[in-house]
Order: sequence, then structure tokens, then C-alpha cells
Amino acid sequence: MARNHIVLFEPEIPQNSGNIMRSCAGTNTVLHFIKPLGFKLDDAHLKRCAVNYVPNVDFYVYESWTDFLSKNQGEMYFLTRYGFHTPDTMELSDNTKEYYFIIGKESTGIPKEILKEHLDRCVRIPTNDKIRSLNISNVAAICIYEALRQQNYNDLSRYEPETLKGKDFLLK
Repeated sequence: MARNHIVLFEPEIPQNSGNIMRSCAGTNTVLHFIKPLGFKLDDAHLKRCAVNYVPNVDFYVYESWTDFLSKNQGEMYFLTRYGFHTPDTMELSDNTKEYYFIIGKESTGIPKEILKEHLDRCVRIPTNDKIRSLNISNVAAICIYEALRQQNYNDLSRYEPETLKGKDFLLK
């Protein structure tokens, strides 16, 4: 089964990372943090921004971009407002591959030097000219679900799990 990864390059806002952690927890997506971070990843701070989803998230922390690259290999896509491709052009259906979606920090994105090395993998989520970019937690969700759509949602529940309200909740 394909494995999806969200990579946060130097994230600054803990609430955004908390929202992304929740999306990762609900979709079996691996999360990677590349330092420096704009917040602490200790239990108190994580609990505040990611509520009670932290135990359900497979996440890793790296000292730098170089450190991340030395430990991870796969198909990498770089989310940037300067990208030349749209999410629908990403080929994400090969179940033998690892897919990494790199999302830059809120204030400045991914450094130009990194993007220039991967122009063919720079993806823009289309918007109008009223905003500079979407919130990174929205970008992460769009990427995760585009990948899952192409992968036939892997092993995710298509109905409300019986451990919650159950498939027939609306029928009762």
C-alpha cells in the first residue's frame, strides 16, 4: 500500500501543525517536522495544539533539510504558490511508492534554492488573486485527500465506524 507523508519545513504556528496532526491521525499519514520550529514539541504544547490526537500520529523531527533528505526517499512534491503544476497532475496511485508533500513555513514558504532544484515537482493549488496562498493545514488536507483518492482511500473507513455512531446513524 502507498504511504503518504506531510513534511512541514520550519513550521511557525502550532495551531496549524495541530490541525495537520489531526488530519494525519485520521488518514494514517506520516508527519515530518524540519527544524527550526516556531513552537515546542513537548507534551504540554502538543496537547494544546493537537488535542488528543498525538498518540495516533506517526511523526518525526529533523535538524535540517539535509538531515531529512538523508533519511527519506520517495516521490517528493513541493507545495508553493510559484508552482507550475496543479494537484491533479500529481501521479500518486502506485501502491509501491512513498509520497512526500513538502509544505513551507507560513511566513516565507519553502526556500527558493530548494524549489529551483525541483521545478518539475513544484505544485500550486489554484486560487484567485485575492489571497497570497491557502493556510498550510488546508494545503496538507488537499494533498492528503488527492493522494488517497488516487489510491482508492487505502484502508480508510468509507462509513462512520461502529466504534463511533455507526453506519446506520442517519437511518435511525
